[in-house]
Amino acid sequence: MTAKRSERLESGWFHLYRRVMDLMPRRSSNNARRSSGRAAPDTPPRYAAIKQSIHDAIRDGRLKPGDRVPSEADLVGQFDVSRMTANRALRELQAAGIIVRRAGSGSFIAEPKPIGHMIEIRNIAEEIRGRGHDYRARVIQNVEEKAGAETAVLLEVPVGTKIFHSIIVHHEAEFPIQLEERFVLASVAPDYGRIDFTQMTPNEYLTRTAPLERVEHRVCATMPDARTRGMLGLDENEPVLRMTRRTWSRGRLVSHAWLSHPGTRFELSAAFSVDD
Repeated sequence: MTAKRSERLESGWFHLYRRVMDLMPRRSSNNARRSSGRAAPDTPPRYAAIKQSIHDAIRDGRLKPGDRVPSEADLVGQFDVSRMTANRALRELQAAGIIVRRAGSGSFIAEPKPIGHMIEIRNIAEEIRGRGHDYRARVIQNVEEKAGAETAVLLEVPVGTKIFHSIIVHHEAEFPIQLEERFVLASVAPDYGRIDFTQMTPNEYLTRTAPLERVEHRVCATMPDARTRGMLGLDENEPVLRMTRRTWSRGRLVSHAWLSHPGTRFELSAAFSVDD
């Protein structure tokens, strides 16, 4: 492991530790009531004891990013608390970004939040591997179709124009990190429908086939529909960061894509120089 990589990991662990510490209840500055001449110790809430146990496990290295944490049922038995108390502890850990919860899978220690690039057009597979994680794509569909009234507007073509419509879920370390729904003009990228996008990303193929001339980005935070929520493994009230990306090549609008990321597990950044 390089010194730079080690430094990034240590920094990630430090911030994770600090986020956990910020969750811990602080002792009151008021004097405790005295009984029999002795100060009664503060008794933290039961849910705080659960959070403290997660904190201790992270600090001691027994739990690392990606590791599963005990379920609500396990916590109920281990700490002799109600399910409501166990659920509160997990919800507060999730709200602070310490854990992520997956419907049907359980709760896991959160990875350091990935950062995407708004200005650059980068291959998501390369971004993920650059962070030292495994990349995997799940292709939901990649079909040829005729542009309907709505999709024709997206690509600025007549209704009935031949296009491709792909839906792909990109995974980082087995967690879904991006849902990509893309419409592509078939006349500019005629082989798009035959590409195996588990081996090559649409970005990589289009960059080779239709060299970029112009890019348009628009980003918003929104609540996902049930389909998006299911494919990204989101809780019912978890938002997404949704980027709309349009790209042009050879004077034509070639691609219109919606890139949706879990809002609690992803950041977008931009950096640029300003000339005098």
